[in-house]
Amino acid sequence: MEIQFLGTGAGVPSKSRNVSALALKLLQELNQIWLFDCGEATQHQILETTIRPRKIRRIFITHLHGDHIFGLPGLLSSRSFQAGEDQEPLTIYGPPGIEKFIKVSLQVSKSHLLYPLEIIELDPNGGSLSLENGWKINYLPLKHGVLSFGYRVEEPDAPGELLVDQLAAYNIPNGPIFGQLKRGETVILADGTELDGADFIGPAKRGRIVTILGDTRPNENIQRLAQDADVLVHEGTHASNEAKMANKYYHSTIAQAAEAAKRANVGQLLINHISARYLYQDIQRMQKETQKIFKNTRIAHDLLEIEL
Repeated sequence: MEIQFLGTGAGVPSKSRNVSALALKLLQELNQIWLFDCGEATQHQILETTIRPRKIRRIFITHLHGDHIFGLPGLLSSRSFQAGEDQEPLTIYGPPGIEKFIKVSLQVSKSHLLYPLEIIELDPNGGSLSLENGWKINYLPLKHGVLSFGYRVEEPDAPGELLVDQLAAYNIPNGPIFGQLKRGETVILADGTELDGADFIGPAKRGRIVTILGDTRPNENIQRLAQDADVLVHEGTHASNEAKMANKYYHSTIAQAAEAAKRANVGQLLINHISARYLYQDIQRMQKETQKIFKNTRIAHDLLEIEL
């Protein structure tokens, strides 16, 4: 599982930051990539990565502001040209209105997709999505000028490993017996010894949790989505000393993002949606400020890739 930031800027693109888009790479787990938001020129950013558009199987839109959706029509159209023989379906999730935006854009531009496209408009009050192989996504509304969602991605727990060391005393030959025990089955050895596989399975490994937020003021749903997550992706449009401005425009400061991560006991905080007003030296200073509140904090830059 990897996270790659395709755009980390707020509002408008700049020379160093494109607008919002993030890829959650689940290639080893599901052979898929999930995209969160798709701002203008997202497909250009993808050209700088190893991402294949046909591997993008789900797109989650946080809200309908243009810097989060204006890249969708182009990406959807280009995906048709690049799909080749494998016309893999794509599902888009987002607030009410996302279906109209996509369909009108494609109709007016006479764009015809060569793959099945499903658009699911989510409940404004929040809910849960049960996906393949036990993956789950919870979503809740945040506090922004328009309906804006935060998403909590939960990987299913992995079964415990076979405790091979504890089986050494039984001199079990290599073969199907180990597979039976790993499945928790009961086996009878050649000498008549009966072994219950459940006795030789270690504890289940907790699935990873990734929380990805849309634009938002501080609010109680952030903690509900982020509690004990391995990674929290939180907007930090404004510097710490601009809380009044952030509140006016329904955004958060970097300090508020760090405080939210601390309250929710997350493993790592990645801050995105950075105002174009801040230069490189500003970002370095701002990151040090946030690390005083929550040590494991990083302000993301475009194309940054984090392995979980």
